[in-house]
Amino acid sequence: MKKMYRLWRAAGLKVPRKRRKKRAAGVRGNACDVQAASFIHDVWTWDFVQSSTLNGRAIRFLNIVDEYTRQCLTIKVGRSITSEDAIDTLAELFAMHGVPKRLRCDNVPEFISRAIKQWLATIGVEILYIEPGSPWQNGVCESFNSRLRDEYLHQTHLIDEDDARIKSRAWRDDFNTFRPHSSLGYLTPSEFAIRSAASVRPTASLQQHCESPVPVS
Repeated sequence: MKKMYRLWRAAGLKVPRKRRKKRAAGVRGNACDVQAASFIHDVWTWDFVQSSTLNGRAIRFLNIVDEYTRQCLTIKVGRSITSEDAIDTLAELFAMHGVPKRLRCDNVPEFISRAIKQWLATIGVEILYIEPGSPWQNGVCESFNSRLRDEYLHQTHLIDEDDARIKSRAWRDDFNTFRPHSSLGYLTPSEFAIRSAASVRPTASLQQHCESPVPVS
């Protein structure tokens, strides 16, 4: 390698710079069994799932779940979901439900972007990055993703993006409204969320979440 660099320089060519890899931000202390949710909107968790439509084109699903109530807050569907799309999705949910205290996720590029880090820091939401290659540390979302795949994606033909949105919304409504969880005392996520709402902590002002998101670099 050193000889190659010398030959490049001797020929008057520009030696390519080594690119530094982004260091993963996750730690074991951010796992769901270490920092468990204690009340509604204490910890939200989000993750991506990928599938395909009938024409073979990839399609992505951004799932956001309240860890305490197990309620799926949204399933964002798109061929491509950028960091800016993720920020817009969170802003809509903050306006609807209030602002969570913490947000747990893995280290995919969309979640570790500077735009998301800066925006959430401004709002006061702590990001809990799990260790790379340790999906079990985000167990609530992984469990949800597994059910999404087994009960919906593996059982359904998705014609196109619009069809995927419609079917995802219907499946989410069914999951929240008609699926009792043993961990919730055999209540559905929606029922448990209603019972838990009385003890929710005061949320930050929503005015700041209506401001323009930090531009994605």
